[in-house]
Order: sequence, then structure tokens, then C-alpha cells
Amino acid sequence: MKFRLEPEVRPVVTSALALSGAVGVFALAFGVLAVGAGANVWQACALSFFTFTGASQMSAMTVIGTGGSVGGALGGALLLAGRNGVYGLALSPYFNESLGKRLLAAHFVIDETTAMMTAQTNPRLQKIAFWTTAIALFSLWNLGTLLGAVLGSAIDPHTFGLDVGFTAAYVAMLFPHLKTVNGRFAAAGGALISVVLAPFVPIGLPILAAGLAIFVGLRPTDSSVTRSATASDNETVQ
Repeated sequence: MKFRLEPEVRPVVTSALALSGAVGVFALAFGVLAVGAGANVWQACALSFFTFTGASQMSAMTVIGTGGSVGGALGGALLLAGRNGVYGLALSPYFNESLGKRLLAAHFVIDETTAMMTAQTNPRLQKIAFWTTAIALFSLWNLGTLLGAVLGSAIDPHTFGLDVGFTAAYVAMLFPHLKTVNGRFAAAGGALISVVLAPFVPIGLPILAAGLAIFVGLRPTDSSVTRSATASDNETVQ
């Protein structure tokens, strides 16, 4: 018996898996960096499993690797991870399940899952996009970390181009959102906030502040309001 995805679900799952694969490759670079900074294999793997936010992990290992303190590494990592709190606030209306399920989902609220979920307009596809990306990326990120940590110095991230994995993934996540008016407003707003603040505030804060633009991208559109009104009318008639 062949497993077949519904036509409307297939592109969502395909995109989620492709994005997860691209970012998962970058986990190799993190594994190499973590071991080079003095962590052992299991410490690197534990950081990926329990933290699961690449930018913060890379920031922390970079600080440690250059001789910085644990406090400095933690401060920078928490600052970068702060944007996930903004994402959580923006996505909270989509998760009305039990507290346990919401706590589980919170662990997976990162750039990639947020981007994939908000790129969909259908509530069912939003959940599929979120959980497919979450499970696939979490699995590949941890597998990549393990491989990178085990291989260690045998891999040069710059030689193999692994260091551009995040950049490529962010570009890939951006394009679906540029198809909508809200998406273009959010992208422009985030870029403007980041550029304006960059010369005046510490590193990391512009990125955190730029995340506030997601609320612009999630504002109701005329079409969504119309669909909601139509659905309400149909329920009333029934």
C-alpha cells in the first residue's frame, strides 16, 4: 500500500523537509565548533537537544571558543533566543490544546517553524507545516550535531560551505512570505528596524527588535475577515 499525501498537503511537507535538510546540514558546523571550543560529544549533543536554537548555540560556542566567560556566552545566547519569545506570543492563538501540548510546541518555536506555519492560511495546513518542520528539523539538527562532533576537526565548515547553511535557509523562508502584502510589510519593517538600530545598540538587539515585525505579518487581511464572516454566516444558517 502506497502512502500518498493530499495534493494541498504535499507542497507543505516537501517545503518543510527541504528546509529542514538545508538547516540540518549546518548542524555539522555547530558540532565541529562545539568540540573545537572544548565541549565533548555528549555536551554538544545535549546543547542541541535541550536548547534547539541554532543562532544561540553558535553564539555561545563562539564566545567560549575565543576565551570568553560562561556568563558572557549565556547572555549573548539568551539575547538572541529572545526573538523566539516574540514568535511564541504571535503563534499562541494557533495553539489551543492542553498545557502539555503547548509546552511541547514551545520547544519547537524557532525561526523555521514560525516561518513555515505563518506562510499558510489554512489552519490545518498551518499545523502540518509547524509539526512537520519541527520534527524533521529537530531530528536532523541533532543528527548533524552528533556527526559534526564525532568527526570534529576532520570537517572544515568553510571548505564545505556549511557556514552558509543558515543564510540560505533564511532566504528560502523569506520568499513565500513576500507573496502576500502582510509578508512584504513585515519583511520591510523588520529590515528597517534592524538597520536603524544596528549603529546604536549592542549586537543582537536589532535582530530581537526586528522580530516584532511578525505581528504586522499576522494582522487580519480583508480576505481573511471575509472568509471568517462567510463561515459564521454558514454556521448560522445551518
